[in-house]
Amino acid sequence: MALLNFRKRDAGAQAPAPVNPQVEAFLQGYSIEVMPRTAEKVENFRDLLPEGTRVYIAHIEGTPIEDMVATAARLARDGYPVMPHFPARIIRDQAMLEDWIARYQGEAGVDQALLLAGGVTTPHGEFDSSMQLMESGAFDRAGFKRLHVAGHPEGNRDIDPSGGMKNVEEALQWKQKFSERTDAQMALATQFAFDAKPIIAWADGLRAAGITLPVHIGIAGPAKLQTLIKFAIACGVGPSLKVLQKRAMDVSKLLLPYEPTDVLTDLAAHKAANPDFNIEAVHFFPLGGIKTNATWAIENGGASAVPANAT
Repeated sequence: MALLNFRKRDAGAQAPAPVNPQVEAFLQGYSIEVMPRTAEKVENFRDLLPEGTRVYIAHIEGTPIEDMVATAARLARDGYPVMPHFPARIIRDQAMLEDWIARYQGEAGVDQALLLAGGVTTPHGEFDSSMQLMESGAFDRAGFKRLHVAGHPEGNRDIDPSGGMKNVEEALQWKQKFSERTDAQMALATQFAFDAKPIIAWADGLRAAGITLPVHIGIAGPAKLQTLIKFAIACGVGPSLKVLQKRAMDVSKLLLPYEPTDVLTDLAAHKAANPDFNIEAVHFFPLGGIKTNATWAIENGGASAVPANAT
């Protein structure tokens, strides 16, 4: 209903551009990320997100767990599957981890999580990596149904300081084996990138290496070019950053907002031609704002809930 209302409001403004059917198919079951402070600015998520959209809640260092849980509870009440971040390096010990899990379950009915090391150089306590969180057994004992872990199509200098992929690949092999011995459904939720070619090469390389975890590819939502370049550099985006730098040199495009049309069109076409391609969903980083991203997704055909078979 929210989707129909949204389209009706905008219908009189301008005739919508034709929807690319491949992109529409590729966007089905997309997810999106919010933070408590950005969620507070949204009066009604039902005006922006289709029912059933999975919403990740990013946990930035310094955010009180009470704010995280309150945001999760609000979204859950509105009918959205909630997937909070559990950044290992800001979790002091097992007791804190289990307390967070209990709060999320008790107040928001959460049964899924994104486990990651977190963007903190020095751990606050005994956890340093998502693998340690997984090994703790806390999520298994709590009956979590889904555990997503981070993927890095262009590497991660936090894990491989030299710029290679060795440590990242070894970690993914470990996570693959963990997925084979756990009942939880698992997937890789990745850092965003701006060029389909390295994404496709990375995803194909995973399969060749025996890593069959489905990929939820990170995509930066529409935003000002300067904003995206700032976030891309801060987040360690690799060679695909050249897509933005090239755009910045084009005076005719410099002041226009970036939209992820090209990268999604190329990925969608590849998926249509290769149905076994292991990217199964899109995960949006709304760097230009939740409303801007949600509007773009709807206008480009992203309208369905999380598919029953998605992980």
